[in-house]
This record gives sequence, C-alpha cells and structure tokens, in this order.
Amino acid sequence: MLRLYDTRARAVVPITAGQPGHLKVYACGPTVYRDAHLGNLRTFLLPDLIRRIASHSRLQVTVVQNITDVGHMLDDTGLGGDGAGSDAGQLGEDRMLQAAGEGGDALRIARHYEAQFRADCDLLGINAPTASPRASESISAMVDVVQRLLQAGHAYVGADGSVFFDARSFPGYGAISGNRLEDLRPGHRFDGATDPSKRFHADWALWKAAPATRTQLVWDTPFGRGFPGWHIECTAMLLDHLGEQVDIHTGGIDLRFPHHEDERAQTESVVGHEVVRHWVHAEHLLFEGRKMSKSAGNVVLMSDVVARGLSPRAVRLAFLEQHYRSQVDLSWDSIAAADRLLKRWRALASKADATMQSTTAAYAADIVSAIADAFCDDLDTAAAIRLLRTVERSDASDALKGAVLLACEPLLGLGLDRAEAAADVQVPADVASLLAQRAVARAAKQWSESDRLREEILGSGWVVTDTADGQQVSPSQP
Repeated sequence: MLRLYDTRARAVVPITAGQPGHLKVYACGPTVYRDAHLGNLRTFLLPDLIRRIASHSRLQVTVVQNITDVGHMLDDTGLGGDGAGSDAGQLGEDRMLQAAGEGGDALRIARHYEAQFRADCDLLGINAPTASPRASESISAMVDVVQRLLQAGHAYVGADGSVFFDARSFPGYGAISGNRLEDLRPGHRFDGATDPSKRFHADWALWKAAPATRTQLVWDTPFGRGFPGWHIECTAMLLDHLGEQVDIHTGGIDLRFPHHEDERAQTESVVGHEVVRHWVHAEHLLFEGRKMSKSAGNVVLMSDVVARGLSPRAVRLAFLEQHYRSQVDLSWDSIAAADRLLKRWRALASKADATMQSTTAAYAADIVSAIADAFCDDLDTAAAIRLLRTVERSDASDALKGAVLLACEPLLGLGLDRAEAAADVQVPADVASLLAQRAVARAAKQWSESDRLREEILGSGWVVTDTADGQQVSPSQP
C-alpha cells in the first residue's frame, strides 16, 4: 500500500483512494511568466512519481495540473510586503503583466512559457497530466465559487470593490502550515497604513477590482470588472475537474502558506466539508549550496543541461537519488555523475535478454517488487536507486541486469528503453519547444498549425514521426 507524508497530519500515512480503484490527484502547476528552473521541475516530478507507483498498483489515476496565466500577484500573502519594492498585500503587479511589459501581449507570453514548460517536462520524463486547465479559461468556475462564498457569508465586498475571503469565518485555518490567525502580523503599505479595503489584515482577495489602467486579463462579473486572486483559481479548477473529493494535493513546500492554507479554507467553506484528504509537499532544491532563485543568480534551466551535453534524464536520476522531502544540494558535478550512471544503465538495458529462463525472470520480478516497495514507502526513490546500483555491481550477466532495469523503467522513467543515439539529450531545447507546441496544436485539432510546426522543425534539421505513443523525432539525414 502506498504511504506518503501528509503535511497536515505531520506523519507518513496510508493512501487509499476515496473512490475504489481510482486515485485523484491535484497538482499545483506553474505560473507561466518565465522558464521553469530545475527547482520548479523537481516539484512537478512529485505527482509523476505518485502516478507511476499508483498505476503499478493497478489503480486508475487522474492527475489535474493547473496553468496559472493570470492573478498571481508579486505578493499574495494578503499581509503586505515588498514584492515589487512598494506593493502591499495583493496591490502589486500581476506577474503575467509584468512579464509582458508595457504594450506586450500577456497571453502570448503565457503560451510561450507554457509550451516551454511542457517541453521541459517531456525531456525530464514527466508524463502529461490528465487535464491541464488554464486559469484564464476557468473564469466562470471562479465566479461561481466566489458567488457561493458571498452567499454563505465567507466573503465580503471590500471598500475598493474587491471581494475578500473572511479568514475568521473558517475555524480550521492553519492546519497545514501551523500558522494561527491571531499570530499573523499585519504588513504595511508604503504609506504606513494596513490595507483599508479589508476587515481583517489576514483576509485575502478572491476577486480584485481592476484599475482603469489595466487593459489585459480583466473580466466583467456580477461583482465588478476585475481579475481573480491566485488562491481562488485552484479551488475552482480542482472542484470543476475532480469534484468534491480529492485524494492527494501536491506542491512545493513553499506553497503550504499562504497558498494551500487559503485554498483549503475556500474549498471547504464552499462545499461544507473536507475535500482534500492528503497534502503532500516536495522540499526546496539547492544548487551548489543555495536555494535556486533568480535573486541568488543560480537559476539553472533544462536548456542549460542540454547545452552542456548532459541528458535531461540525468537530472531526473539525480532527483531520484534523493528523497523528495530532503533539501537536495544539486551541482553540475552531481548531474554529470548521474549522466555517467545513466549511460551505463542504458548500455546494460540494450543487452537485455527477452528470452530469459523462468529462474532469471523470477529474479527480475523480485527486484521490481522490491523497487515498488521502496516507492510505496513514502516514495523512497533513494533506496530504489541504491538497490539498482547493487544489481549493477552483482555477478549477474549483463543481459539479466539489463532485463531488470527495463522491467523497472515504468517506475523510474529514465528512458532506459531508448537507444543511446536517440536519447533525449540529442534534442535541442528550441526543437523540444516546437515539439511541445505541436503537441498542443494536435490536441486542439489545429492541423494546419501542426503541419507548419512540422516544417519548422524540419528546417531545424529534425524529422517528426507521429506514432501511437506520440511524436518521435530524429535528426534528418544530410
């Protein structure tokens, strides 16, 4: 049975599907205003690992991962801050509009980074979610939730016309993060006053009234022209796509507060009962001793990995060598070491004997079972990799070692079943981005756009073949 660390319970607990045989997972997705760095991608690996072990356990798995393309402000705490130097609470600039700049098209920027995010996930071996709703296309669902919260007395219209959630109306606030409302200290605006639009300093915006100067990403609603707050987006999309019972909600550890705390309060208030059974969070990624961030100047993108001639799946292997709840200190040396290990394992996999005798087949099955047990034990991927290293050093034949590795591939996602010459490391980041855009176009049945992107990819020196397993790409012949 799968066991995971539940942040709210503060313990490793058994995970059972609320609907027998069907595990429902909501994964907080990216805000698509810039490239996702390796620290972000480590978080997005978490639901992929959960789905792989759940599928191995013969569960049907539905994963919904949102795309935030509006409403994520520079400071979303609701308590005030200096996210842009002078903004307070949620009065600062929308990240999407900031990325677009003056006169830019925010949604065009969003689609560019969304396509790049999908390309990076593909390079890392992260399977696409079952559904990936966009915030900008889910406004009606958000409006419905806000209206229901207003009717139930959990929300109110503030002095500036924005709609706020009444934090004190939800007695269970703080169960995830441990923060208590009475201990949250109010922030201050640059003029020295707390936000006068709110009744209580810890309340947060569900719907923001838009200033006349905002011309993009605004909608007319029964409570005025404006745009959604970040937290309400996940509540609306979760309920819209998964219903009122969700087994697992994932995200980075930094989302515990305020995002998941606020989301939980909204969601339970609108339906009247607990919706998410388990909250699971991945720890921060350090790079060469510091948390990966733009301000620290140590942001590493998947394109940087490719540019160094390293396989993106080596990054995945480096992640798997550490527990998802440990604060991993990644470095170029550790990625290079994982790349060398991956090459050895791919070489062994190429020697796998498909006609093994029953005794050797049983040995492989035992190893797979042990790997699955490690995954079930709070995703102890580090123990799984250590076991496979032991297999690699054993006296077993290369053919048997390769068979074991291939049998474990559905859990590992390391691309061990690919020929080295066609490994994903060979695909440049710009071509991978075009492939991701083409996948989106094909899913939308935009065939002319799909054909145009095929020709653009061909012009870059790569040939695309559509197969039952999706797009396959290979270098064009000179």
